[in-house]
Amino acid sequence: MKKITLLFAVITVFVSSCKTKEEQKLLNQATKPNVLFIAVDDLNNWITPIDGFSKAKTPNFDRLAAMGVTFTNAHVQAPLCGPSRASVMSGLRPSTTGIYGMTPDNKIRREGNLATKDITFLPEYFKNNGYHTMGIGKLFHIHAPDSVFNESGGRVKGFGPYPDKRFVWDGFGKGIKGTHGRTSTDWGAFPENDTLMPDHQSVNWVVERLNKEYDKPFFMGLGFLRVHVPLYVPQKWFDMHPLEGIDTPPYLPDDLKDIPPVGLQINDLPMMPSTEWAKESGEWKKIVQAYLACMSYVDYELGRVLDALETSDYADNTVIVLWSDHGYRLGEKGTFAKHALWETATKAPLMFAGPNLPKGKKIDAPAEMLSIYPTLLELSGLNAYDRNEGKSLVSMMNNNEAVKDAYALTTYGMNNHAVKVKGYRYIQYEDGTEEFYDHSSDPNEWTNEANNREYKAQIEKMKALLPKENSKWDSASNYTFQPYFVEQKARVNDSSDEPIKVIGADR
Repeated sequence: MKKITLLFAVITVFVSSCKTKEEQKLLNQATKPNVLFIAVDDLNNWITPIDGFSKAKTPNFDRLAAMGVTFTNAHVQAPLCGPSRASVMSGLRPSTTGIYGMTPDNKIRREGNLATKDITFLPEYFKNNGYHTMGIGKLFHIHAPDSVFNESGGRVKGFGPYPDKRFVWDGFGKGIKGTHGRTSTDWGAFPENDTLMPDHQSVNWVVERLNKEYDKPFFMGLGFLRVHVPLYVPQKWFDMHPLEGIDTPPYLPDDLKDIPPVGLQINDLPMMPSTEWAKESGEWKKIVQAYLACMSYVDYELGRVLDALETSDYADNTVIVLWSDHGYRLGEKGTFAKHALWETATKAPLMFAGPNLPKGKKIDAPAEMLSIYPTLLELSGLNAYDRNEGKSLVSMMNNNEAVKDAYALTTYGMNNHAVKVKGYRYIQYEDGTEEFYDHSSDPNEWTNEANNREYKAQIEKMKALLPKENSKWDSASNYTFQPYFVEQKARVNDSSDEPIKVIGADR
């Protein structure tokens, strides 16, 4: 009898525990939303919910925009992949951390950096608050630091697949081998089908996990490699954008005549195609076509994710954020690159969707990618992280609060900054030289008005928004691809810093 009673007790406990686990799962799903965090590499604002430039075809970006809120005037904290992503994931500005260049994922947080040595990365904050965290693809500079995710799908190395030979560009241009490096810039139809693209495989991984059950809310990160160069996608995506219908962006040949010397040094990118070369060779429209093709390809993969989410158990309780690590110039200011403090390099898409957010809303006020971290915490009902330097955008999305005073700050190297407020851009370089643009009369930023006394009061207001702290270069952070930054780091840092090493520049 005692044995039967004991067996019954064990069964009762087992059934009770199973029930409790199921109830806990339902409770977690009801009280804490899941998070789908989507990063797209090198995506500018040509998508149809924002600019729709040159007849861009991005119906799934439109679909996501209809589900939530689109920031049409969002700006990155650095116009370069590594420091931009480190800023989003740490919640700290580059000027605070000294992470101005490419930094190995596992060295963003280290004892030698007082700002980051004990920082909690964005996915970790969710993990520490009861979330199951997953990630695949390019999320930090490479993929992610060790142990950030409970479940990691890793990342395919590089930005392939690559054909046996480059289609058009040799990667060096007029650059000097050993000084400027070789870029991945090239364009053409390759490979044969979508299944050969690493992004397709990443989406397969995400779709598989959206079809699983979880006993706690999840944070899922997906990092797309496209539209980063080389601009290779299958032929069908090129066919969607016939050359005869392609427009090229605004360009003024002598645009840089009023730019300070530091700005010209930063923009000296002989390894990249120049706009003049693209015009003379007849390749300009082909480059734009390839970029649009890559954009449409990413849109397709985004659609696969949204389809999977829509048919999953998590459709009504998932917060989505989609963002890009910087804009991309396609002939503006004389080149094809990010690498600048001008509008076309710092401006990038930022979209949120989820429970209790407006649907189909667009906000034109400036916003920062630095706000992603605190915004996701608030949308998830988690306590604010007091180390975050960005501000949550929830009240702006729901109640239009703080629109009037909104601004965005971008930093490129030590003490080079751009400030964006609605209608104006102010740039100050390390030597105090300046640029100022009035977008109401000069949306292409062709005329530097820094010395125009009519704008003196506005310039002073924007100068007051510059960071008070400008940390020296973190010794683990480098950008050997650009000679200016190699020289700046060597000049401003103490002689005790570690030697500069090539760590795989984002090109």
